[in-house]
Amino acid sequence: MPDDHASSADPPIVCGTAAVSGEQPATLRHVRVLLPLPLPAALDYLAPDGAAPQPGSFVRVPLGIRSLVGVVWGEADGDLAVERLKPVAEILPISPMQPELRRFVERVAAYTMAPPGAVLRMTMSVAKALQAPRPRRVYAVSPLGLAALADAAPAKPMTPARRRVLEALQQGPPLTAAELARAAACGPGVVRELVACGLVEERLTPAEPSLPSPPDWRLSGPQLSPDQSIAARRLVDSVAAGGFSTTVLDGVTGSGKTETYFAALAAALAAGRQVLVLLPEIALGAQWLERFRERFGVLPAQWHSDIGEAERRDTWRAVITGRARVVVGARSALFLPFRELGLIIVDEEHDSSYKQEDGVIYQARDMAVLRASLAQIPIVLVSATPSLETVVNVARGRYQRVALPRRHAAAELPVMRLLDMRQERIEAGRFLAAPLVTELTATFEAGEQALLFLNRRGYAPLTLCRACGHRFQCPSCTAWLVEHRFTGRLLCHHCGHAEAVPACYPECLAAGALVPCGPGVERLLEEVTTRFPAARAALMVSDLLSGPRAAAELAQAMTERRYDVLIGTQVVAKGHHFPMLTLVGVVDADLGLSGGDLRAAERTYQLLHQVGGRAGRAEHKGRVLIQTWMPDQPVMKALAAGDRDRFLEAEAAARRGAGLPPFGRLAALIVSADDAESADFAARALARSAPQLPGVNVLGPAPAPLAVLRGRHRRRFLVKAGREVNMQAALRGWLGRIRVQGSVRLQVDIDPYSFL
Repeated sequence: MPDDHASSADPPIVCGTAAVSGEQPATLRHVRVLLPLPLPAALDYLAPDGAAPQPGSFVRVPLGIRSLVGVVWGEADGDLAVERLKPVAEILPISPMQPELRRFVERVAAYTMAPPGAVLRMTMSVAKALQAPRPRRVYAVSPLGLAALADAAPAKPMTPARRRVLEALQQGPPLTAAELARAAACGPGVVRELVACGLVEERLTPAEPSLPSPPDWRLSGPQLSPDQSIAARRLVDSVAAGGFSTTVLDGVTGSGKTETYFAALAAALAAGRQVLVLLPEIALGAQWLERFRERFGVLPAQWHSDIGEAERRDTWRAVITGRARVVVGARSALFLPFRELGLIIVDEEHDSSYKQEDGVIYQARDMAVLRASLAQIPIVLVSATPSLETVVNVARGRYQRVALPRRHAAAELPVMRLLDMRQERIEAGRFLAAPLVTELTATFEAGEQALLFLNRRGYAPLTLCRACGHRFQCPSCTAWLVEHRFTGRLLCHHCGHAEAVPACYPECLAAGALVPCGPGVERLLEEVTTRFPAARAALMVSDLLSGPRAAAELAQAMTERRYDVLIGTQVVAKGHHFPMLTLVGVVDADLGLSGGDLRAAERTYQLLHQVGGRAGRAEHKGRVLIQTWMPDQPVMKALAAGDRDRFLEAEAAARRGAGLPPFGRLAALIVSADDAESADFAARALARSAPQLPGVNVLGPAPAPLAVLRGRHRRRFLVKAGREVNMQAALRGWLGRIRVQGSVRLQVDIDPYSFL
């Protein structure tokens, strides 16, 4: 969204006269149903005889030869004759979608220029949750089983496994076969045997699964510091006051931001409201989940791509019925159908992972502010390095700020030191500068832990043939293939293409001529194990983490000091607390400064500040060594000086002078086609009809930096405008004059984050 986050440049898409009004009609005979399809508007249907679906009702309707589930969006205007309308086939027995969520769907669609049905699809992402759930088959101990437990010499044979099953059922509620097998540490065959013997009886229970006990907000958390107590009171007061407000919890790394906003979460639960917590990458939240369990007694409901279909179905239904009181999830959790949402928390609000780049393109942080404003509830944005958009909103008075300027307890912020790589002599095939090697040696000798950060996956970013010069490139993208030596594969990190590493380039057949160029984390691990053979090293990269459980196990192993050094990409930069980690080494700090990204310097500062913040979080002092070829860059100087505010002031001044966000508006238009000629033809046609409006500047078309992606040829326009310009209206008028054909696709990205 624009820098005011909570307003849309376009009016909402109204799909019916009673779309989201507070007063709903008593009966609807002609209804408009929004379907989860990329259609421009809702469709008219005839209400079934004897039933009157209300706005928000989930209904099954015919569409051609298909039957689809949609949402009643309001009353039809009656333009179509009754005989032309098809009747609604079924009103589903599901709680209706709340008016706030329907308004949210409309506003997101208007802002992102996506079809309303495409946005609706994100709220209905679990098809099985819309179906009537099947009854659950559970097992309970029978009277005969109780007698067998009490009888020292039962008539039926009683093995230890059978006794454990009966005791588990005697002490608790009926369980499914899988739950019972886990509780009794036996196979499901034992349960079947007991049913056959009459010692256990089978029952059918209501379909809705029983959820764990709700989080207990009455439990006392850890003792808060004076700074934390003041900040927590401010957040709790915003919850108690009700209504819409945006509060930025701005605290240095290690200041205890999580425990502070837990106080607001507890206040919302005490008020009988649901809470949504967004994390940028839920797989990284293992320690967060454990802290939540310690504070509230149970785990929250989770929503992310790694949970199974059954859990997603159960969670979706628990959210819409209000049984799930706290949900923690990735950006898609923002579209869950909460029944009584009372608080949203966006942790690491600056993180670029909140930007959705495929399908409906949106910024989850900004859309979270929008949803909070529509629901008239408070939202808390949390970060040690707030985004410039957020900082500007605080300066303009739109957001409140609560600060945690000091680390918790006796911990101190680490000292950051730049290593000028222009002056360091490093032998060929090595990537650690001598001062960093010296610090690693001292760290290991002191029995402390280190972290090495390199934001590049795999072994090497490029593999070439020394004999003929061939460079291995993805056949579907204009990108080099990255060698992953652990798996023996060459991978494209853009489309997922994979192939085995060959013994030689097939055309020149020169043996032993393939060489890796540049370092990846796997190559860095190789150097560390060579230099420090006694050091126990581990890799923490998304390629090797199968999900939250794997991340949790690795983090726990690091906490228990089973490793001396952790080597990783940006997944190590946030959310982790390792008490004995005192040294952080950044191997190539300049990686993020290339590529023409307007946020490159800001992102580099945020990422390196966050990863540096992993050091010295307990009683041991931390230090951070940053290897850079550009020590004179303002971002590097700001990191070394620890002067975030001065850096942000300079960054804001530069963007203000250039009219760039958050002081101006940007939109990207990507034209793609199966062949370059079609892409160029469509791009030229768009260029000829580009809007000639005051305050609007259209740049392009030009080949995208990734000119071919997943086999499609791409051309880009960049539209730059002042804050006063209605960007969506300008784009809608422009695109409405063009009709694309064949394989050509147009993709609109409002407020782009990626310029590839």
